[in-house]
Amino acid sequence: MILAMLIILIAAALLGYKVISAVPPLLHTPLMSGMNALSGITVIGAIAVFFTAPAGAEGWAAAALILAMINVAGGFWVTERMLRMFKGKAKESEVQEIPWQ
Repeated sequence: MILAMLIILIAAALLGYKVISAVPPLLHTPLMSGMNALSGITVIGAIAVFFTAPAGAEGWAAAALILAMINVAGGFWVTERMLRMFKGKAKESEVQEIPWQ
């Protein structure tokens, strides 16, 4: 069973790398935003697993939940950073002071 899961993990990693490397750089930002939405679904699945986990598996379920939430937060952070790259530098007259920045 563990060997089958390991083979699936390796195959998924290689296939994912092949698919992502074929995407042109111009499409990375929209795809990243779409993947954030899918990662949100992963968080919902991790929450469901966490609350229905059998005895002894709560640690794995909690780890899955934490990693899924880190994935979502990191994805939005990277997307926001990439979108900032496409914006031009603001002129001094256009810069507005926002108190929380």
